[in-house]
Amino acid sequence: MSADEVAPAPVIAFDDFMKVDIRVGTILAAEPFPEARKPAFRLTIDFGEAIGIKKSSAQITVRHSLEDLVGRQVMAVVNFPPRQIGPMRSEVLTLGFPDAAGNVVLAALSHPVPNGGRLF
Repeated sequence: MSADEVAPAPVIAFDDFMKVDIRVGTILAAEPFPEARKPAFRLTIDFGEAIGIKKSSAQITVRHSLEDLVGRQVMAVVNFPPRQIGPMRSEVLTLGFPDAAGNVVLAALSHPVPNGGRLF
């Protein structure tokens, strides 16, 4: 295993997986977030009627541009407690994977789905 790889997490029960609420939402707004400690964008994401509109700080500035984010569907954990990131409360954890250089690439859907859909 190279230094860049991470060992697999321990085996968990399916019920533990179901505790993590991962939903799909559409980015309504993407703005620079210069107050963040690491380069990030401030995202406003619509997760549908049941969850509503949430804010997220996302460290995706290397592989994504502000212009390409609005209207894009993303996946996020919606049931972590909000986290204070500089002057904003990040309400959801937007999901992505590291590329070969360690830069975050957003997790993507192959087809559009309704906002608020849960990963299973």
